[in-house]
Amino acid sequence: MSLECTESSLEGIKRAKKDPVLVQDDRVLQNLLKQEEKYLPRTTYFECVQRDVKPYMRKVVATWMLEVCEEQRCEDDVFPLSMNYLDRFLGMRAISRTQLQLLGASCMLIASKVKETIPLTAQKLVIYTDHSITHQELLDFELLVLFYLKWDVLSVTAIDFVDQILHRLDIGVENTRVARKHANTFIHLCYTDHKFSMYTPSMIAAGTVGAAVCGLPTEYNTIWSSRQRLIGRLYEITNVDIELLRECLEQVENILRNNLLHVTSSGDNESDMTSSSSNVTTNNNGSLNKYDVATGGYVRVTDDGERGDGNTPTDVCDVMF
Repeated sequence: MSLECTESSLEGIKRAKKDPVLVQDDRVLQNLLKQEEKYLPRTTYFECVQRDVKPYMRKVVATWMLEVCEEQRCEDDVFPLSMNYLDRFLGMRAISRTQLQLLGASCMLIASKVKETIPLTAQKLVIYTDHSITHQELLDFELLVLFYLKWDVLSVTAIDFVDQILHRLDIGVENTRVARKHANTFIHLCYTDHKFSMYTPSMIAAGTVGAAVCGLPTEYNTIWSSRQRLIGRLYEITNVDIELLRECLEQVENILRNNLLHVTSSGDNESDMTSSSSNVTTNNNGSLNKYDVATGGYVRVTDDGERGDGNTPTDVCDVMF
């Protein structure tokens, strides 16, 4: 089902530039590290709270939410923030499996209002669910989510730590640009997997930045090309347990191996590493999403390799359990 939304309306959005002072002042990083514990969800809610909702259902809904955010070109932190809301809510109130997509849509609606210049509308989200929910149901559930979150929606997520860590690694402007795009994408993948709920946002950020820096091509070699030295520096920056940090980095690399297929470009020798190491994922409905390093996002591709239209991401039959 296509969504009525013009390219011009998305391209006309003005994004605020990052304030360099926020990454240069160590007090900002220390405040983030202090605040992150406050917003950690309960990791055992599938055993203690939820009876009808299962981990694989969270995975399907999270994938749907990620694709909606990608297609609507949301800010990088909208999806992790919405998943934080979802996990915190599931840790406090039991719901039925038929309400899970409604919860996901409500969390995206709130997160986009917090982070976006032009937030997602309830009408768009209803369309993305293939009208399996109503406009009023979405607004009512939004209030319910806010009630359980006590209206505390400025959660700290892994995205908040990426620039803080990269600034302190001091790997150069171009390396930082490439590593940031990779790390943000890796964070999105991590937030779709419930097992990463056991890690703090700073750990996830350190693990994904570590994976991004380790994965830089040969021509992007940095002083942190040594894996051991890199882990040591990440420990110094975030002050997280070094063994947990190493474990998180390995988990990030595992999820990349499980979810991303490296494909070789056919015939375009002039392209850079973007085309030679593009990452492709397969949706539940068989269509493809290709990660584009140049844009830092996923591009829907059809069978002939062309960019697809704005169809609803993920077959809603896979979301409506």
